[in-house]
Amino acid sequence: MIVRRSRAAFLAATILALPVAVSPLFVQPAAAAWIVYDPTNYAQNVLQAARALEQINNQITSLQNEAQMLINQARNLASLPYSSLQQLQQSVQRTQQLLNQAQKIAFDVQQIDQAFQSTYGKASLTASDQQLVTQARERWQNTVAGLQDAMRVQAGVVGNIDTNRAQMSALVGQSQNAAGALQATQAGNQLLALQAQQLADLTAVVAANGRAQALSEAERAAAAEQGREQRRRFLTPGVGYQPGNARMFQNGN
Repeated sequence: MIVRRSRAAFLAATILALPVAVSPLFVQPAAAAWIVYDPTNYAQNVLQAARALEQINNQITSLQNEAQMLINQARNLASLPYSSLQQLQQSVQRTQQLLNQAQKIAFDVQQIDQAFQSTYGKASLTASDQQLVTQARERWQNTVAGLQDAMRVQAGVVGNIDTNRAQMSALVGQSQNAAGALQATQAGNQLLALQAQQLADLTAVVAANGRAQALSEAERAAAAEQGREQRRRFLTPGVGYQPGNARMFQNGN
């Protein structure tokens, strides 16, 4: 009896102890979780990330365009680092000085009117023959001076050709290498100024040649008028030619 009771007690103790030892096999930890993959949610996340990246790229492109626009504006506003104004002004001044150095009758309206009234006008009926000769010599000197002035102006304009050629080459190079619109415009304006200077030289040559030709024609007209007056005096009775005795050789007889 005692042996049976001991076996029963041992069996009961074993059965009571089984749930404690086997319980971890049936209880899940509280921290464990299942990972579920949702394709729709994943696609939406990828799409949102792509859109965000595209917006960032667009912003970067916009900033680059704005920076380039500012650079272009700065170039367009940059001034041309070259100026031919001083050289062109010097060429014009040299030509102007030659015109101002005109001899005898200058390029002055009042002086021209006075000269034509006194020297190139109608021959005076009361002037002596010596006065007529003096006026004729003065007109001849005016003509020669006018021709000399014209040649001096021509020489000065020819001297400006080398300067103009160098300036034209420099300005064309500046125009072709212009960094912006302002530099190109300024180079073009200086080329126009060079053209204006060349036209000024051409005008000076035409004026000087015209002055010389006008003085020559005026001298010819005044000489014709003076010749008529001298012929009139020669043919006037009692005043013209008077015969007389002339002795070519002197001797003791």
